[in-house]
Amino acid sequence: MILPFFQVDAFAERPLTGNPAAVMPLEHWLDDATLQAIAAENNLSETAFTVPSSQDDADYDLRWFTPAVEVDMCGHASLAAGYVLLTGERVRFSTRSGVLTVARTEKGLLELSLPAASLRKTDEPDLCDALGIAHRPAWLASECNDAAILLLDSEQEVRAVAPDFARLRSIRRMAVVTAPGAREDIASRVFVSYVGIDEDPVTGSAHAALVPFWAERLGRHHFSAAQVSKRGGLLQCELRNDRVLLSGSCFTVIEGSFQL
Repeated sequence: MILPFFQVDAFAERPLTGNPAAVMPLEHWLDDATLQAIAAENNLSETAFTVPSSQDDADYDLRWFTPAVEVDMCGHASLAAGYVLLTGERVRFSTRSGVLTVARTEKGLLELSLPAASLRKTDEPDLCDALGIAHRPAWLASECNDAAILLLDSEQEVRAVAPDFARLRSIRRMAVVTAPGAREDIASRVFVSYVGIDEDPVTGSAHAALVPFWAERLGRHHFSAAQVSKRGGLLQCELRNDRVLLSGSCFTVIEGSFQL
């Protein structure tokens, strides 16, 4: 069996930055065990699989797998899938998180539309301990892969976070540390050890929570974001009613065939 394969750097300033995702357009679904095994073989934070959709409001059905599990939402792999499959003004994906769209902006970027997260303030002392930061409130967004936002004072503090990944793997949270940015409006890093990703380079699903979080604090609905991982990534962010719009660039770095 020969399957098409694309590796795309999403939310990237140039190739070899941003977050790499595998995109594999299929004619029909393979069994779940095979999809998971392919994602493990790819060994990227996400592999996006698509098939043509039978639904009226979608062009493709889309699923996302880490090397370990299938997830409920993934932003960067959705942007990458849109980059590979977009032929008109927009492409629509039916997913576990509803219908997501990718469209091309007037500035030549790709714009991903996600549902905005609802946030609940709580305490996560074990998560703070695992991250090596002082205890502070957390804002939970359960619909965004159990994201927990922790607000720090500066981008320098965000860059300095040194988690205990062994402890993080036992905590079912996408840990999101964030602060005002030095160059962009906001900065963040994201750790998702419970699904096999110690640090995610650029995380669209985290920004589905970060955008409403920061829109309230900045007092505006448009701003820029830097995810200050080792690879780094840039996102243009907008909160529009109950949707989060994330814009960025993609670059194909590998194109070929996957053989089973």
